[in-house]
Amino acid sequence: MAAGEEDETERVRRPSGKKTAKKTARTTSSARADSRKGETEPERVARRVSAPRAMRNAAEQLQQLLGRAPESVSAVKPTEDGWQADVEVLELERVPSTTSVMATYRVVLDKEGELVAYERIRRYTRSQIDRGS
Repeated sequence: MAAGEEDETERVRRPSGKKTAKKTARTTSSARADSRKGETEPERVARRVSAPRAMRNAAEQLQQLLGRAPESVSAVKPTEDGWQADVEVLELERVPSTTSVMATYRVVLDKEGELVAYERIRRYTRSQIDRGS
């Protein structure tokens, strides 16, 4: 090569990596968007958790909300939208323990076992027993 001649490869400007990467990303994302237009996203089908899992979830989530540990889960039943459980909670500890105040909370869970609602439906002393209707 003569001193006055330039090498052809030196004169050719190449695009920087940044521009190429941006263009590639734009092309890829628009290709994804185009492919999604004709597709419908599959709906996530919620699978109902088991009764034991629903009982644990009811007790654990109610404890987080109330700040008191549940004594027991006295009832659990499936509903159209998930589960309903009755949870017994020690509200006020007294001596002797038979005079402690207990409460029953009704907890509503969705099909996945997440707490949707709760309410206190009864307060009673620990020594109190239910009489038949």
